[in-house]
Amino acid sequence: MLSRRLLDALNDQVNYELYSEYVYLAMASYCQSEDLNGLANFFKVQVQEERFHAMKFFDYINQMGGRVFLEGIHQPSNEFENILDVFEKALEHEKTVTKRIYNLSDIALEEKEHATMSLLKWFIDEQVEEEDTFNNIIKKLRRVKDNPAGLYMLDDELATRVFTPPANA
Repeated sequence: MLSRRLLDALNDQVNYELYSEYVYLAMASYCQSEDLNGLANFFKVQVQEERFHAMKFFDYINQMGGRVFLEGIHQPSNEFENILDVFEKALEHEKTVTKRIYNLSDIALEEKEHATMSLLKWFIDEQVEEEDTFNNIIKKLRRVKDNPAGLYMLDDELATRVFTPPANA
């Protein structure tokens, strides 16, 4: 049985993962408005990943005899200076998610809640991958700078991204 403290923190994370969907949907909308449908696709796949993450927490809470309580979703930022700004803000968002996962891990460790620590290990590994992905795209965008051909090549590359639920999840 999960402690009230851990259950509340996990519930908060479910809601934050759903908020993350909105963040990435807003970013997809911006990219699409800039006629960069491949970049928009990248963020639409992120939306699917965030839903998957939320549901992973959702299912775990229920599996452990808890109950999920959904809250209102805050409005994400809809304004961006340019494509680089979008990805830099996305990276900052992922860094916040990483801090939140670490906080959950600290609580689970303090409470010796081993099942939750196992779940969170998967999320810690996922966050390493997420931050690396955004860092790599940011590096490419910085190299491209104001070169439209380079931007469209990156757009084409990211158009091929699809969501595939992880086999190890």
